[in-house]
Amino acid sequence: MIKFSLRFIHILEDSLLIGLLMSMILLASGQIILRNFFDTGFVWIDPLLRVLVLWTGLIGATIASRDNRHIRIDLVCRYLQKRLRLIIQVVVGLFTTVVCAIIAWYGAQWVQMDYQDQLVAFAGLPSWVMELIIPLAFALIALRYLFHSLRWLGMLLHDNGQEIPYE
Repeated sequence: MIKFSLRFIHILEDSLLIGLLMSMILLASGQIILRNFFDTGFVWIDPLLRVLVLWTGLIGATIASRDNRHIRIDLVCRYLQKRLRLIIQVVVGLFTTVVCAIIAWYGAQWVQMDYQDQLVAFAGLPSWVMELIIPLAFALIALRYLFHSLRWLGMLLHDNGQEIPYE
């Protein structure tokens, strides 16, 4: 059941990312054509594209967090022994979990305030809907890194000689 749920979340993320990218391309192309050939355009497309960039970036970040494929800067971990590498991965994973959970918490507070204040972003759309991706994406990333950290901790505690790939 868990595998099915995870697979569903992965398909949903992938589909949402593809849909967002296609929407951005179509909206931006349409706006360019309207402006260059018909001297017109839609006022709401430019702010919508900015929101779609935010959503695309954060959905991409959740996808990258699936397999711990975020951008990292390290020059040393590749050359460390397995046990020390796992210790570092556990610590970094737990730190990432805490930071993302804090961002998700405060993002949810922000969304709630905008919902209560009934702020409007553009074209009559409420601001909280545009911002909803922030707490959702960071909560999902926090959960994923918590699970990564627990898996790495399990590998560290039950060292069975299994070689770990550099992550």
